[in-house]
Amino acid sequence: MLTNFLVAVVERILNTALVLDSTLIVKLKPVTQQRLLIDIRDWQQQFVVVFTGQNLHLYNTKETLYDCMISANIDTLMALQNPAMLTQLIRQDKLDLQGDLNIAQGYSNAFAAMDIDWPEHLSRYIGDVPAQQVWQLITQLKSQGDKTQLKLNNTITHLCQDELAVTIHPIELEQFKQHTRQLKGQVAQLEMRINQLLQSN
Repeated sequence: MLTNFLVAVVERILNTALVLDSTLIVKLKPVTQQRLLIDIRDWQQQFVVVFTGQNLHLYNTKETLYDCMISANIDTLMALQNPAMLTQLIRQDKLDLQGDLNIAQGYSNAFAAMDIDWPEHLSRYIGDVPAQQVWQLITQLKSQGDKTQLKLNNTITHLCQDELAVTIHPIELEQFKQHTRQLKGQVAQLEMRINQLLQSN
């Protein structure tokens, strides 16, 4: 019941975005009537997104019919706000994609390029000057939040790597990779010498 409510809210937000950014409909035209199945692994939920040409429909499903399927954790899916990350995440095995890659890229590119003039829309309700002030405040809060998040991430990383030593430092990881490559090369050379000795006998 709660899932259906959340799906309805997200669908409403997406369709509001279509109204606020008229170029979004044009950008989504190439994926019209294409079924994008989104499998959120850590939520154990699947959603289908379909653009009809005028509206976006989003629904919770157990169906297996799709034109493109993306399967990943929610953090990985959020990284798709940057369309360039798509192929990189696939190579890192953080994201599984089946079907037509162009559909996933179409949705990702459209929403990444979304440009909504929030102060303009807000000004209809509260006036131009208050809308600009509210938007500046929101922008400042977001900037401060991003800085705080970055500091917190750096502190946690430093704590885990240096103080508690529960995770490996990137330099140590790189050294390990180099040693592994060297060992692999030495094993390959030894294998060649053994094969040469066996053939000479």
